[in-house]
Amino acid sequence: MVGKRVEAVVVTNKIIDMNINRQIISVLFLIVSMLGFSQEKEKSTYKKRVLETIEVDLLSSFYLQDGDNAAVTGGIGTEEMTDITGTMIVSIPLNDDDVLTIDAGISAYTSASSSNIDPFDGDQLASPFVASSGASQKDVWFNFTGIYTHSSDDRNKVWSAKFSVSSEYDYFSLGAGASYTKLFNEKNTEVSVNGSVYMDTWSDYYPKELRAFSPEGKGLDAGLFFYNTITGNENYNPLYQQFDGLGRNSYAMGLNLSQILTKNMQGSLAIDVIQQKGLLSTPFQRVYFSDVAASFIENFHLADSNEKLPNTRIKIALGGRLNYYINEFLVLRTFYRYYTDDWGIKSHTASVELPIKITTKFTLYPSYRFYKQTGATYFAPYNTHLSSQEFYTSDYDLAGYTANQYGFGIRYTDIFTKTHLWKFGLKSIDLKFNQYDRSTGLTSSIVSGGMKFVMD
Repeated sequence: MVGKRVEAVVVTNKIIDMNINRQIISVLFLIVSMLGFSQEKEKSTYKKRVLETIEVDLLSSFYLQDGDNAAVTGGIGTEEMTDITGTMIVSIPLNDDDVLTIDAGISAYTSASSSNIDPFDGDQLASPFVASSGASQKDVWFNFTGIYTHSSDDRNKVWSAKFSVSSEYDYFSLGAGASYTKLFNEKNTEVSVNGSVYMDTWSDYYPKELRAFSPEGKGLDAGLFFYNTITGNENYNPLYQQFDGLGRNSYAMGLNLSQILTKNMQGSLAIDVIQQKGLLSTPFQRVYFSDVAASFIENFHLADSNEKLPNTRIKIALGGRLNYYINEFLVLRTFYRYYTDDWGIKSHTASVELPIKITTKFTLYPSYRFYKQTGATYFAPYNTHLSSQEFYTSDYDLAGYTANQYGFGIRYTDIFTKTHLWKFGLKSIDLKFNQYDRSTGLTSSIVSGGMKFVMD
């Protein structure tokens, strides 16, 4: 609040004539005039706080996945996985213009495919279609992100900076980023630019059978082969890829333009460019060569090599949104994105969401998303690569496929926050279900929910 503070000085000397009285009256008149001017200036420069009070979002999800193309076992094998995630986002107004947002999350998952990094430590016969009970079967992922946002007095400029850290058993990441947003044309036009960098580090974690062929290993004299019998090609001699560096850096730049087109329509366009350098292969994902005789322990095909991909990648995405307000009960939200990279993948994404307001407090959210991509140059299915190739992967995330996702959600909103939890009023509750089906056979389901509270 901008204003002036006027202090009155009381004169304690005796008043001896009318001239002094008139002077005092003149001074009082001047003070009143100044106070009036100060109040007018305060009123004219009043600005609404960017965020009135502390807001807290509590989010959670439960995820189930199944499929038969696990990358850990070279493109075959179970992809069963469950994941439970909890996240808390706290937005704190520091003053009229600045907001600090803290985002902390934890995810606990159990993965059948990652358990088969070492398929020989379970109590069943080793098989790519059977989960091992080893240590890599489950893990916990942690994430913390802090975002500081500053808005100009006229609310036409917004600056933000962020820092993040995340970790799990084989992976650690540090990130930082910044963005700038400018509003024009009575806030009908918005342009923003953003940039970020992520510095990631993998752990030195390879498939069990390949570790014996590392420089420190004992080859076929290792304990794994001493206690187990190799069938098929008994002269097992894999191509072990020892990666020199375990770091990966990602640099991203984005530009976004948003425009209110009519009183009922809003559109936006965005371009994002990402460059990655470093270890882009996943060390513990197996590959099998069609020109190498197969070796087995029990029912498990021993790896011919681990995944090897280029150490650079450039990704470019162009997208747009178009939202149309049909009436007070119905809004149409659409999205399209085109993606390409220098690994040979090209993809198209299209989605539509149709929020339907059924009462003043309840809104339904049916949605649909379509995705299609071409395969990467370096991808081939299980046991079809050649040992003479420079790069190779059987990770079906890099294969060509189409996918459909169907969703349905419901939101409860109480703008008056009548329900309370301690000093916080409940503002909204969201619950959503999504079903994902990929043409490769991978399927997944996720149930997610969230609650927003505001401090009174």
